[in-house]
Amino acid sequence: MGTMLMNFVAESGFAMMTYKEIIMITIACIFLYLAIKKGYEPYLLIPIATGMLLANMPGVDLMQKPTESVNGGLFYYLYQGVKLGIYPPLIFLCIGASTDFGPMIANPKTMLLGAMAQFGVAFAFLGAVAIGFTGPEAAAIGIIGGADGPTAIQLTGKLAPHLLGTIALAAYSYMALVPVIQPPIIKALTTKKERNIKMEQLRSVSKKEKILFPIVSMVIVIGLLPTSAPLIGMLMFGNLLKESGVVPKLVETAQNSLMYIITILLGLTVGATANGDVFLTVQTLGITLMGLLAFSAGTAGGVLGGKLMCKLTNGKVNPIIGAAGVSAVPMSARVAQKVGQEENPSNYLLMHAMGPNVSGVIGSAIVAGILLKFFA
Repeated sequence: MGTMLMNFVAESGFAMMTYKEIIMITIACIFLYLAIKKGYEPYLLIPIATGMLLANMPGVDLMQKPTESVNGGLFYYLYQGVKLGIYPPLIFLCIGASTDFGPMIANPKTMLLGAMAQFGVAFAFLGAVAIGFTGPEAAAIGIIGGADGPTAIQLTGKLAPHLLGTIALAAYSYMALVPVIQPPIIKALTTKKERNIKMEQLRSVSKKEKILFPIVSMVIVIGLLPTSAPLIGMLMFGNLLKESGVVPKLVETAQNSLMYIITILLGLTVGATANGDVFLTVQTLGITLMGLLAFSAGTAGGVLGGKLMCKLTNGKVNPIIGAAGVSAVPMSARVAQKVGQEENPSNYLLMHAMGPNVSGVIGSAIVAGILLKFFA
């Protein structure tokens, strides 16, 4: 009996556990703590952290590739939606069906803030080239600065598939940690007086304008940049479903069931790519650090653009809303609202921040299309 017990212990997963797996499981538990206890984007962090935890349990190979005699692991098959670029356009469809472009249409100059926030992409691209990454690899790393997980997955799958797991995890992790990363940057770059600025109520946008916007956007953007079609096309298709007002069941499905299903599958499989043997390398840590710098630079670019716009409009624009241009919808807009209300509880910036926020989504997809055109 004692021998059987000893053999059971020796063959258990705990006996095979290495320091790398311990580190990755610890990181997964920290993510779960942030999601559950602190409420940091639980819809993203819980699936990612769970996938990471399962991928690093010794003796468990849910990402195992199939062979002639053995079927592949569960996550291997689910991951094909990431690898083949299926999940990102579907996520964009759901985002489009949940997005109101009204604030951006009502105040079109906020599109410039979404453009300014793409500075993080350029910053990371140049930094990645400087430390030795190839052009396509640097482009894939740079897109992390757009804080748009689906776009990062789509571009990396085309340009640098060998970096897909690392970049996807970095992009989604930073999206989930928006409430941690952005407030210190906003406060460091703005004055108390600027953060107290109240903005005027936006004009009402007509139904006709809202219906025409996705149609015109598809024609112009895809006409100029065909490589942006999968993301821009699905984003605008989802929004057209919403604004048409005649297919409520499709809109409800896209906003709820489909979005949650894809989020679960995407989160689990992205987290499952964070295997200790692959993740704890110098290259991976360099990409993760470069992604953090890119996201921070994107936030800073948006805020500085907001400060410039504030001066040009004689103090009518609160520069906080520029931070929402990084595209993480609607997390960064909510952060802008929270930081603004910390200074002045009667300050409501959410709808104003949604303008640069949704323009950041469009901007990051366009930048991805440009990079794909040059480096594919």
